[in-house]
This record gives sequence, structure tokens and C-alpha cells, in this order.
Amino acid sequence: MKLVKIIKTGLIFSVLFNTLLAHANGEAPIKILVGFAAGGVTDIVARLFADKLRVEFNEPVIVENKPGAGSRLANQALKASPPDGKTFLISPNSGPVFLDILYPRSVLGYDLLTDLTPVAALTTYPLGMVVQRSMGVNNAREYVAWAKAHPKEAVFGSAGAGSHTHFAGMKLAQAAQINLQVVPYRGNGLINIDLLGGQLPAAIMAASDFMKHKDDPSLRIIGIFGERRSPLAPDVPTFTEQGIKATAGDAWIGMWTSAKAPQAEIDRMQRALQKILAEPEFKQKLESKLTMTPFFRSAADMKKLQRAELDMWRPVIKQSGFSPDQ
Repeated sequence: MKLVKIIKTGLIFSVLFNTLLAHANGEAPIKILVGFAAGGVTDIVARLFADKLRVEFNEPVIVENKPGAGSRLANQALKASPPDGKTFLISPNSGPVFLDILYPRSVLGYDLLTDLTPVAALTTYPLGMVVQRSMGVNNAREYVAWAKAHPKEAVFGSAGAGSHTHFAGMKLAQAAQINLQVVPYRGNGLINIDLLGGQLPAAIMAASDFMKHKDDPSLRIIGIFGERRSPLAPDVPTFTEQGIKATAGDAWIGMWTSAKAPQAEIDRMQRALQKILAEPEFKQKLESKLTMTPFFRSAADMKKLQRAELDMWRPVIKQSGFSPDQ
């Protein structure tokens, strides 16, 4: 929380200082777009990298927030950016990937595979499920039994409809052959309020949120959706090891740029990001403050990862019957 307050307090000063510096040097600053409001987790990650890149390049680096339309506005701005390799996007994988599945090109205003290009994957973190202890549920199998016995109460909270946590719940429902209904919230803050107040029986959340509840006497973390246990939550079993093949993969944050950007600028940024992520102090900050781990993947490997996720999630989303117009 202290880190969040520091970043929020310094937001205006940072933007003004680096913009003035760019003008003074007669050069355009490196711009990092974020499709969410200032102060959120993605914004904080972007500002941590911006601070390090500023030193690495000895150039001004600014973060520009373009919240709205599920991050489509930021993606559209990236496509429309000048072809000089000065504009980048930092986003969770669910932003570009799920939007590409949910919306036609005419609505998106860009083509993920031809207008945007990966630069590097940056961080990763697990998704987990939290339930009320009052339900008498101690693990994933018991939760499935409870959901079958209480179909009208089998709902879970998710930070937004069409999000990674939403479709992780759909994966669980399909794997366990149960009916689950999502209750979309505008952010995890409201989910936490209803969980702690007992109004919400369950929620699927990112590690930075579900780990807040690990010692809460009224809540229990029953499983994570990764293929293996996470070092960030080593005591929490996966759904798979509990006999339920509800693997939704870990969430991750990456950087994209315009497909028009010069390859030399993409390579330069990729090398800088790899160097930053290898720093022990930076790794410790990600783990202790944001419950994330470094996850450097080259542009080529990130492109493969992106395609694999598109292939994995298309049938899940289609089978769920979810429409963004719901």
C-alpha cells in the first residue's frame, strides 16, 4: 500500500518533469500507454518499468493512461502512433488476447496480429479462488460438491465481465461440470468488501488480492488455476492436483508496440527489459509489493504465447455463451 501511495503522489510531478525534460532536449519522450486508470496494478507496473527505463536509456519516459472500453482505447492509440518506435503499451495478457476473441475488427479498430507486435513478456502471477469458510468448504472438490448442492447460490465475483478471472471460472465450471454464474465487479476493491462482509460466497482473483485473505479466519483460498503451484503461494494447491482439470494458466503482463515500429527500437527495448528483470532488487520489489514474479519472454516467444492463448480461449469463451453486450 505504501508503494501505491508513493506512486500516486508522484504521478503528476513525474509526468510534468519528464515532459518538460523531453521538450528541453528537443526530443519526443518514450511513451508507455496503459489502458487502465492511474493507481491500478497495471499502471504501477508500468511506472516501475518507466523509472528504470529512464535511467537505462538516459531519456525521458512517460506513462500515459487511456482508460476505457476494456483497454481498447489504449490499443487503438498504439496502432495510430507514429512509426518511430517511441510508443509502447503495457497490458495484462487478457487485454489484447480476450478482446481479440470477443470483438470483431470493426469494433476493435485494429488487428492484434497485424497492427500490434509483441516486445516482451514482463511479469506473471497466479489466479486463485477464495470462498467463505461458513460454506463448510475446505478444498476444490468440496467446493464442487457444494456448488452441485446449491446451484442457485453458486456464484463468484470477478473484476469485470470478460476478464481472465471471469473465464477462469468458466473453465472451472466446464471441468467440474457445474453451473457457475459470474458477478462482475468494477475492480477488486468492491469484491473484497463483499467477501469480507459475507455477501459474496466466492471470488476468483489475482494473487495480489487473494493472498490478502490467506490469514483471514472467515475466508479460505481453495486453489489456483496454474499448471503447478506458484512460488508466490506455495501452500495453495492447484485445481489440477485436486483432481479438477481447470487450468486457466497464470496471468501475465507484457509490452506491445506498433507493427510499424523499427525493429532496432523493438530490439533495444527488449534488451533493456531483460536487463531490468534480471536485477535482484527489482525482482524483490515485484514479489513483495505486487505479488508477481519476473517473466521475461522475448518478442518471438511472446508471439507464440499469444497465439497459444488465442487458440486455448476461443472454444472456452464460445462454449460459455458470453457476449460483451450482455
